[in-house]
Amino acid sequence: MVTKDAGETIQVLSRKDFISDQEVRWCPGCGDYSILAQTQRVMPDLGIPRENIVFISGIGCSSRLPYYMNTYGFHSIHGRAPTIATGLKSARPDLSVWVVTGDGDALSIGGNHILHLMRRNVDLQVILHNNEIYGLTKGQYSPTSPLSKVTYSSPMGSIDWPLRPLAVALGAEATFVARSLDVDPHHIVDTLGRAAGHRGTSFVEIYQNCNIYNDGAFEDFTAKDVRADRMLFLKHGEPMIFGKNSDKGIRINGLKPEVVELGKDGITEKDVLVHDETIEDPTVAFMLSRMDYPDYPVPVGVLRAVKRPTYDGLLEEQLAQAVGGKEHDINELFRQGDIWEVE
Repeated sequence: MVTKDAGETIQVLSRKDFISDQEVRWCPGCGDYSILAQTQRVMPDLGIPRENIVFISGIGCSSRLPYYMNTYGFHSIHGRAPTIATGLKSARPDLSVWVVTGDGDALSIGGNHILHLMRRNVDLQVILHNNEIYGLTKGQYSPTSPLSKVTYSSPMGSIDWPLRPLAVALGAEATFVARSLDVDPHHIVDTLGRAAGHRGTSFVEIYQNCNIYNDGAFEDFTAKDVRADRMLFLKHGEPMIFGKNSDKGIRINGLKPEVVELGKDGITEKDVLVHDETIEDPTVAFMLSRMDYPDYPVPVGVLRAVKRPTYDGLLEEQLAQAVGGKEHDINELFRQGDIWEVE
């Protein structure tokens, strides 16, 4: 406890204050442990009382997270967390609402719900754990599983073309779109902090390893010894440069991104595309959302962060306008229109 000069007492929280008394029940080595730890770590920095924070989830391994947060929580049904979160934020705009979901929960049965949440720009945060597999139901292919992925439900290889979560978010006009990865705790904290500070729907995809059913799905570009050369860490206002020696960059060649080597063929930093997350037109952000290894470095960070009125804010305005400060006599309201007198 800390006492201000004016005599007001405030509570200073730490990560421990956000750890619940529930036993964490994920497989040993699961990437969800890292995401949980960083989520708990970022909460005190928000300066929001625990009683004003709510985590809402659907169904899946990731959806157990509300049990482990010492805040209010709601473990809902498959794919419907965005709908429940929309209702809660609309009724209680003062709350900090977080949706925790997975690639299966959000993009299969929940596809319609997540789409309209982002379209409406409800002021809340969505954390999507993407392990490209159904983990809780024992390893079936998911909407983000690669083409030809062999699983228990696709023994001859998946014939479904995979969805790209960031591209889906951009197509739905989400105003904040970002990506992080479970093996980079500091990046998760920074990204979630940015998401929490955004007014509107913040959509954060986190690459999360399922070491039981899809182990090493992202290791080709997330491993420490190759990460610098195979990932592009986006920073607003800075050129898109990557590589251990910061000697590679991304430029636009016609309508496509192109990897270039600085110092070769007269190419300099001035030729490299500068990242601007605040551009209303999502064209460049959409281009980044489609960059995959091995053809390109995999972008992480904030792809888009634009300002737009929020659904819950506009709803409040409409309610205030509808009321309009008018006072009515209840007796007059009951007796208006057709009235019969019975003698």
